[in-house]
Amino acid sequence: MEAISFPQDFWWGTATAAYQIEGAWNEDGKGESIWDRFAHTSGKIKNGDNGDVACDHYHRYREDIALMRSLNLNSYRFSIAWPRIQPSGAGPSNTRGLDFYRRLLDGLLEAKIRPLVTLFHWDLPQALENAGGWPNRETADRFADYVTIVARALGDRISDWILLNEAVVFTTDGYLTGTKAPGRKSLPATLRATHTANLAQGKGFRALKAARPRARVGSAFSMSACEPASGSEEDKLAAERAHRFRNLWFLEPALSGRYPEAFSIFPSSLMGMKSGDLDQMRAPLDFIGINLYDRTVVSAPSAVARPFNPQLWLLPAKMERGTQGPRTDFGWEVWPQALYDTVMRITRDCHRPVIEITENGCSYGDVPAPDGAIHDQRRIDFHRGYLAELARAIKDGADVRGYHAWSLMDNFEWNDGYGQRFGLVYVDFKTQQRKIKESGKWFAEVARQNALR
Repeated sequence: MEAISFPQDFWWGTATAAYQIEGAWNEDGKGESIWDRFAHTSGKIKNGDNGDVACDHYHRYREDIALMRSLNLNSYRFSIAWPRIQPSGAGPSNTRGLDFYRRLLDGLLEAKIRPLVTLFHWDLPQALENAGGWPNRETADRFADYVTIVARALGDRISDWILLNEAVVFTTDGYLTGTKAPGRKSLPATLRATHTANLAQGKGFRALKAARPRARVGSAFSMSACEPASGSEEDKLAAERAHRFRNLWFLEPALSGRYPEAFSIFPSSLMGMKSGDLDQMRAPLDFIGINLYDRTVVSAPSAVARPFNPQLWLLPAKMERGTQGPRTDFGWEVWPQALYDTVMRITRDCHRPVIEITENGCSYGDVPAPDGAIHDQRRIDFHRGYLAELARAIKDGADVRGYHAWSLMDNFEWNDGYGQRFGLVYVDFKTQQRKIKESGKWFAEVARQNALR
């Protein structure tokens, strides 16, 4: 196989999130997050798991930086825990929380690894949820205050920032389906939450630029290639509506100061929109982060009489994960072309923006074999396929600057607890022993050569 080279100075990285790896959930002045509350509520997490200890990264970060060096990474995407900085989501900063991130950042810079820092990866301070959470538009102002604190305190060590991680997920799964923290189920609350998140993105962008004018600022968007289930015009229209909500609902407001036409009617009153909000949402992002795991097959809802479903009435698009390709142990379809299709669609529609793949990965439950190695060939095949499609997109004109595998190591996988393993590094959660999987060794060689062979 002929080698497929990537652009010079390409970022090879992995991604993590604070609640999923840090542990130390109530140490050194950290406040309670909605995930602390959710995971401590019976019946919310598989097997009764929680993130109290997780991967104990808070105490083992030096060991984890050494792992990154072994993987030849030159970029590491991680998140800062808001309640570690502001325990109640407002007011003065917690010095001990900031000091932890200073130590982590100094270790990364010493190892010549770029910190790509996410400011919000789902762990809202519980005190802000008590005040209404993301449906409360004041949360956008609290986020901007928090961004200012972090940018002033740590911005001398960070050049590249991500404002929000997957706003479409934390708003819909947190406030509509209730499968993730805080576990609410309300369509009006969800609509308000999406609007507040867009306000937060715009206000956070300006706050960061005010504190650190030379910073490069983006957001990480959960995206999926939305394909019509058939060639019918109805399914094509439904797929386009799905794309506008799934992929553009939090991107178009930032880039253009408007919402895409996704819904059957625009629910401005339910969203709590006010005069001037469209300007407040604008954020001329320096780069677009794409998190991609799957493709979505979309059909128009049947016209046959059924119990009234307000969600399908508002967004008339029946969305299902693809099922044609192989499945991961999470049941997610492996479909590498979805990455190419999504990157090229964003490239065409958004005037060739700078893109970073901020998450892409797979869950396979391979454990150490008798020889001690973790033979996870399926994960190698997964990344090889997606990287080949990413290289094709770059060849076809996409300005992609980096790829971050999810995840550095096995971790707490939200409401699935410790039952899913996404890492390039195996973690024994009883002993906290880490071991690089065969996929990690393979990825390290790809990063070293800056090429796929």
